[in-house]
Amino acid sequence: MSVIKLIDLDLKDKRVFIRADLNVPIKDGKVTSDARIIASMATIKYCLDRGARVMVTSHLGRPEEGIWNEENSLKPVADNIAERLGKPVRLIKDWVNGGFDVAQGELVVLENCRFNKGEKKNDDATAQSYAKLCDIFVMDAFGTAHRAEASTHGIAKYAPVACAGILLTEELEALTKALHSPARPMVAIVGGSKVSTKLTVLESLSEKVDQLVVGGGIANTFLKAAGKNIGKSLCEDDLIPTAKMLMDKMKKRGAIIPIAVDVVVGKKFDANEPAVLKDADAVSDDDMIFDIGPKSAQELADIIMKAGTVVWNGPVGVFEFDQFGAGTYTIAKAIADTKAFTLAGGGDTIAAIQKYGIYDKVSYISTAGGAFLEFLEGKKLPAVEILELRAR
Repeated sequence: MSVIKLIDLDLKDKRVFIRADLNVPIKDGKVTSDARIIASMATIKYCLDRGARVMVTSHLGRPEEGIWNEENSLKPVADNIAERLGKPVRLIKDWVNGGFDVAQGELVVLENCRFNKGEKKNDDATAQSYAKLCDIFVMDAFGTAHRAEASTHGIAKYAPVACAGILLTEELEALTKALHSPARPMVAIVGGSKVSTKLTVLESLSEKVDQLVVGGGIANTFLKAAGKNIGKSLCEDDLIPTAKMLMDKMKKRGAIIPIAVDVVVGKKFDANEPAVLKDADAVSDDDMIFDIGPKSAQELADIIMKAGTVVWNGPVGVFEFDQFGAGTYTIAKAIADTKAFTLAGGGDTIAAIQKYGIYDKVSYISTAGGAFLEFLEGKKLPAVEILELRAR
């Protein structure tokens, strides 16, 4: 990646505008999961320690543009950051046209950028207003790098200098390492409920990986494509031909998409639903598949243990209900124990990593969902592309 890096710039007394990804869950005015804030602190602290005048903004939720509301305010985020820094942090509400000062070594949080008119449409006038506020623009929100918005892309066009923050740089390096020069064999685990949302990723990965593991609702479509009865399980019938095509394509390359030999079923999607273990050939018409069985999970664990690189996006079962979490737990444990370079990303994946306590055992955890998937597909991310253009 040929981008200007924050760590190569002189920041003393410079007005630094950081676009971070602080889109965190909030309940009763308090942040309930602060993983993204923690990830963003390296860049914030780096700028403060070097005597910059620091502004940070982020989107939060999906507010209506031009209308402030308390529910989507960054106030709880500013409070959380203030606690980490051990000093007060001002939240600036109407900031687009300036009119506020930031002292050397001070941090201010600029209110949710999605309250601003023209933010989502990447409006030129909005982006130019943002750019006038700073000497250096720092893109550090990998989670939104796949969207061209005024605070991720437009400002980078007009700011005097546009660079990549510490988190963005780490994300790009980890993903590039996993995709462009992976240690072999390379295994990708793609879970989730729908094939359609991950179809292009599966097609792209089927050309790169040595083994492609599908899990969750996606796996049911592949099970049905392999001729198994899946009862009332979540499935996309119109994508069965695509699943067959992907299985054939992998086979021709001498690679495989493993199909479950045993599954865990229930009659309805409910936290108290009893889990019943069955052979994959013995699923009845009123069953719903909610997890893979122990034989299938062990087969996947063995694949992970022999891998050189593992990319993980999405659980393999309804792990939020404990009785349907054994498959995802087995995979998480194998990822923690393998010697392979392991890269995990996406909200549900991070929730599973936290639930099974393997946070410090994964080589790299990406804070992003959509951008992570688009990078895996080999797509250009607009907010990264503009940084590359500015570096030239």
